Amino acid sequence: MRFFDQCKKFVDDVENNKTALEEVHLFKASAEMKIVQMKMAAQLQVPYNHITPDLVEAAFFLCSYEFAIKSLNSPWCNLFDETDAQVLEYKNDLKQYWKRGYGHDINRKSSCALFHDLFSRLDKAAHEIRFGHVSEAVTIQVGHAETLLPLLALMGFFRDETPLTADNFDLQHGRTFRTSRIVPYAANLVFVLYDCSEGLRLQFLLNETPLKFPNINHLAPLYNTVRETYRELLHGCNFEKECEPSRPNRNCEL
Repeated sequence: MRFFDQCKKFVDDVENNKTALEEVHLFKASAEMKIVQMKMAAQLQVPYNHITPDLVEAAFFLCSYEFAIKSLNSPWCNLFDETDAQVLEYKNDLKQYWKRGYGHDINRKSSCALFHDLFSRLDKAAHEIRFGHVSEAVTIQVGHAETLLPLLALMGFFRDETPLTADNFDLQHGRTFRTSRIVPYAANLVFVLYDCSEGLRLQFLLNETPLKFPNINHLAPLYNTVRETYRELLHGCNFEKECEPSRPNRNCEL
C-alpha cells in the first residue's frame, strides 16, 4: 500500500526535493516557533540558543506519545501550554499538507491506483448485488496514514479554501485539514454499499464516523451519484501517466 514509493514524479519532486517542504522550513523559523523555543528555554533555565526547533518537536512528540499510548500526564507536557500545542500541531499539519495532501498535485495523484482499485471493487460488488450473487461480504486492505491522506485529498475531503502556508497560522485555527483527527492511531476508512429500494447507496466512514462526500448533500447517496461526482477521475487519473518524472527544461539558456 506504499504506492507513492513507486511514483517516480512524487519521489523526484517531493520526497527527494528539499524545496518541496519550504513552507515547513519557513514556519520552523517563524516568530510563533521562536516564542515556543523561548518559553521552553525559560522553563528549563538554559540559554535560548540551546533549544532548536527540532528539540522542541522531539519533546512535543514524547509528550504526545506518552499521553496517547499510556494515558500519562507526561512531564514533557509540562513544557507546553495550549498555545504551544497549537503551534506545533500546525507545524505537523503543514508538513503533511505539503508532503501528502494538497500542497503538491502529485501528492494526490500518486494514489490514482488505489482510487481505481477501490472503485473497481465497488463496481464488482454492485454488479453482484444486482444479479443476486455476492462472492465477498467484505474486502480489507491494510496501509498507513501515508496511504489514507493522499487518497482523501484526491477525493476532495478536508480541503480548506485557503492553502496552509508558513505565514497564515493565525488564519488557520478553523481549518479542516487536521491530521490528528483525520489519521489518528488505528485510522480507518470504510465504504459501505447498501442495496436499497431506490437503488444502491454508498456510505463513507472515516474512523467509524459517517461523512458526506464533497459536493453531495447526503450521508448515503446513490452509488451512481458518487460515480458521477468522480467521473473525471474514473476516466483519467492514470498512475503511470501521472507519475512520469518531470522532463528537464531543454530550452534553458546556457
